[in-house]
Amino acid sequence: MRSKKPWRAEQVALPWDVPGLVAGVDEAGRGPLAGPVVAAAVILDDLKPIPGLADSKTLSARQRERLSEAIHARALCFSVAHASVEEIDRLNILRATHLAMRRAAEALRPAPDHCLIDGLPVRDFPFRHDGIVKGDGLSLSIAAASIIAKVTRDRIMRELDREFPQFGFAKHQGYGTKGHLEALRIHGPCCHHRRSFQPVAQLTLPFDGS
Repeated sequence: MRSKKPWRAEQVALPWDVPGLVAGVDEAGRGPLAGPVVAAAVILDDLKPIPGLADSKTLSARQRERLSEAIHARALCFSVAHASVEEIDRLNILRATHLAMRRAAEALRPAPDHCLIDGLPVRDFPFRHDGIVKGDGLSLSIAAASIIAKVTRDRIMRELDREFPQFGFAKHQGYGTKGHLEALRIHGPCCHHRRSFQPVAQLTLPFDGS
């Protein structure tokens, strides 16, 4: 006879439930036509939870800024690194992204015992790690890293906007919007554009600084 005891879900042991200090690692800025790619690594403090952590893409700019401040105040440690436009053009965007991630993880103090990386595993990564596809929606530490990386990169792009206001970097963060492409057509690429990206590479008009 079938039991009438109600069925209860059991928590499955997830592969990223590992002992020791665990860092989340994520990036911001793989897709834009300009600016660096930024990576962050975060080790959260279990004794200081941060309500509201989520994938940075699901948050407003104001929410990201507020949570970034909370991460700065409550995380056990965090670090930010980047790969420059020159490195992106020389290595390609995937390798440059991995370089930024390695730099961010290596800068953590204390060093992590394990890392959770948003996406696929990273070749030659300096720590044991798991790649988690869409990890910024599954891991709080990756979500925290995604917020730090996004807030940091947005600030960088606002600085570049003051240097080259004709491109509107503060508005689109370097992505290939209609307005950005039109500005590229008129002015040509500046020193912060990724020459290896097709919409920039196909332009032959050099930037004259005007």
